[in-house]
Amino acid sequence: DRPRPHAPCFLVGCMSPGDDDAAVLGKPLTLPCGAIVRNRLAKPAMSDSLGDGTGNVTHSQVRLYERWAQGGLALSIVGEVQVDPAYPEKPGNLVLRADSDWDALRELTRRASAHGAHIWPQLGHAGALSDPKISTPKGPFALEVGSLRCVELTAAEIKDLPAAFARSASLAQEAGFGGVQIHAAHGFLLSQFLSPLFNKRTDAYGGSVVGRSRVLLDVIARTREAVGPAFAVGVKLNSTDGLEGGLDERDALEVIRLLDKTSVDLIDISGGTYFPGAKSASDSSTVGGPYYVDFARRARAVTTKPLMVTGGFKARAQAAHALRTGATDMVGIARALVLRPGLPGSWLAPAGGDPVFPRFDHPPSGGITAWYSMRITELAEDREASVLTGVSALRGPGDLDLLDSGSNPNGSPSSAALIDVREALQVYEARDEERRAAWRSTFPATAPPHGHMVMDCMRRMDDGGACGAHVESE
Repeated sequence: DRPRPHAPCFLVGCMSPGDDDAAVLGKPLTLPCGAIVRNRLAKPAMSDSLGDGTGNVTHSQVRLYERWAQGGLALSIVGEVQVDPAYPEKPGNLVLRADSDWDALRELTRRASAHGAHIWPQLGHAGALSDPKISTPKGPFALEVGSLRCVELTAAEIKDLPAAFARSASLAQEAGFGGVQIHAAHGFLLSQFLSPLFNKRTDAYGGSVVGRSRVLLDVIARTREAVGPAFAVGVKLNSTDGLEGGLDERDALEVIRLLDKTSVDLIDISGGTYFPGAKSASDSSTVGGPYYVDFARRARAVTTKPLMVTGGFKARAQAAHALRTGATDMVGIARALVLRPGLPGSWLAPAGGDPVFPRFDHPPSGGITAWYSMRITELAEDREASVLTGVSALRGPGDLDLLDSGSNPNGSPSSAALIDVREALQVYEARDEERRAAWRSTFPATAPPHGHMVMDCMRRMDDGGACGAHVESE
């Protein structure tokens, strides 16, 4: 296909050739629904695991998203907010339901919307990747891959999914969120439906790209019906699963072509899955640069919807270049914001300033994800300096840069840094176990009928293992 024209300036904001990087990043973006985001920097969904184990918001979670809003972000997306407590990704997930703690939800949306920032929940259903210690995983097709097992959803259960997403979106709107993102990436349920490797159904929900997209399109339609035309509805989509026989870029472009005909306001492009054998994003992307910008350029040929690219942005120049060249309309940055919650303010100022990322030499499996997750907890509790003792230095209010002061002369991390990673992993896993007990007590009907081995692929994302990339690597 010949490239379609870029979305009009009145929709996404004009980029002038003479704009410097700060000016490019600072331009407001008007979404199709009419919502305005104040600049082009977003915190994509991360599984912050800060819920209380009963699906409710904690004070720490409120403080975390308040800090990111105060730091200058335009949009924060709360990862893994479940539409059904029977299928959580982690026991620290939030669940939007009628009996949620509404005071806590409204406190979150109020404080995380400081200075005009947006906060959206990422509505999801973990499907085959539901935590098997507190659920019975189900997916579009029965699977048994190593210790990963799931049973097949019935046609009736599939037909109920759009209503479940729509109910949660309506609750999100009532709680004061500025929009929602529908999670159709990283190997969770809607992503499983899109993948020909994991969706081998022979009914209307399988087969062609159109059939495999049917549930997602129905979810979008019902969600829009529930929230009305002026509420933002985004979608997170894989550019590729990173698995042989899984969703590839050609099919992903066809899905985007279908999304172009819907009422979605923002398509967030990412990639990778938690399934065994999936490649890390860094295995298939330009080393040291953003992962999915090239795919986003191809997506421009099939949609005029605003695009967001998430993954691998580590420097302001990279983000500004992707915007200036029209590849994307928003940039999703995750781990950089975990290192420096005030990073947007730096990038929007003339002087700029990029974070320095830590290096880990042979960390334990899951250690890097655990380290970043515990770093998020430290941010949420306003005590981040303590988790990085010996490898960090404070530069200013709200900002913390990792320096090489904790490294040996050859550039490898010191033994103290490695101990921190292992300790973070232990704390991370112990916290999940405590919350699983609370989850079982709160949602007894969701408990699995018998024990399962846990394939904790999500621990290993972007650690050099074989479970693919998730947004924490982005």
